[in-house]
Amino acid sequence: MTNLSLLTAIILAGFVAGTIDIGAASLINGRDPVFISQIIAGGLLGKAALTGGMQSAALGVVLQWAMSMIIAAIFVIASGWWPVLRQHWALAGIAYGVPVYFTMEYVVVPLSAWHRSPKFAVVPFCENMAAMMVFGLIVAFFASRIRAS
Repeated sequence: MTNLSLLTAIILAGFVAGTIDIGAASLINGRDPVFISQIIAGGLLGKAALTGGMQSAALGVVLQWAMSMIIAAIFVIASGWWPVLRQHWALAGIAYGVPVYFTMEYVVVPLSAWHRSPKFAVVPFCENMAAMMVFGLIVAFFASRIRAS
């Protein structure tokens, strides 16, 4: 999989990283992916998402993919400005996961309909940080496959 267009890299990175992120959240929290997807939808709907069945789960997946594509677009576009991000994509992707984690945990979630303030605990921090580093690694992999202009 080489010579991807910019848009294809963003879309693939968003779908793959976003889907794997739902799976990682399921494993970390010991909950099924439907529940995790409803929690994501709750960012928009609040507690009502938990009683919305498959409709709210589907909304959560769409929201996850949309956020993932935005996160991917930032990295992919930046990698066009700084080729070192593509040349050293594994390290760059892992590093990219760090600000992604802090942005989601300390900006996005508190501003969501959940209005949840972050609480620090070592094990969940490490698990979720590792998940975001994998997310960044996936995004960087697809960015590294963009065809040269």
